[in-house]
Amino acid sequence: MHLGAGNLVCKNMAKSPQRSLRHEYELYIEEEIETYKDSLPRTALLKIGDEAVASLRGEQQLALTELVVWEEVDRIIKQRLRIPAYSTWRRRRVKLLEELRRPEHWGLRPDSVLAREVRPPAESHVLVSGDTGDRAALYLAAQGYAVHAVDHDVVERVMSAAEAAGLTDRVRGYTADLRQWTPEVSLSAVVCTPSAFAGLTKVERLKVIELLQGATHEGGIHLLDADMGTQGTALLKELSLQYKGWKISVEEAEGEPRSFLARKGAA
Repeated sequence: MHLGAGNLVCKNMAKSPQRSLRHEYELYIEEEIETYKDSLPRTALLKIGDEAVASLRGEQQLALTELVVWEEVDRIIKQRLRIPAYSTWRRRRVKLLEELRRPEHWGLRPDSVLAREVRPPAESHVLVSGDTGDRAALYLAAQGYAVHAVDHDVVERVMSAAEAAGLTDRVRGYTADLRQWTPEVSLSAVVCTPSAFAGLTKVERLKVIELLQGATHEGGIHLLDADMGTQGTALLKELSLQYKGWKISVEEAEGEPRSFLARKGAA
């Protein structure tokens, strides 16, 4: 995926955001063991190594290789950490994932346009950008989508929260603006706030939107969601002209435009 001048914060998104819970459990164990090793002084780690060698000799291993020893070290550490069995971990993880899928968990209303309308097929790619994009990015990642978060200001916050929630495999973060990011995947949704276009000239804004429109497949959704401020009317007029051929709807709050929604090929 071309990034231009932007900085890729996380580049290890899985090809499929829907990895198995069994695989996730194995990664969890690996991370817990490596974190524990990193916390130990070298002398303590070597002592565990000696314990592993003694244990293996007691089992009359035919080939006491370095790999076999380190596997035994990991087994000893796993036992010390009292890592839960897969069935216990899975039950906890499923419960957490159910909570993460709730829009309220991320400070979003269940009747918001985002929660109601942005529901692409499983494993879809979505773009999120703007000053409140962190909540949208994490909510959509929790639904199982591959999220591309593009912004100068909130990406670090997005990635930190994704790591805490165990969603890093579903989020790629780019410290860039929309002029510096070119999608190489078909997008099912684009979710932005007006700040995503801050600093762009009208011509640049039109080019960015045209690029994102071309990268969005038929039936895909573009959502500009947030208070549009005093420029709301002018912005809506500009967007309405650029989204000809798309099915457009506008929601208001207290008489002011709140969100602009466009669905491709649905006019």
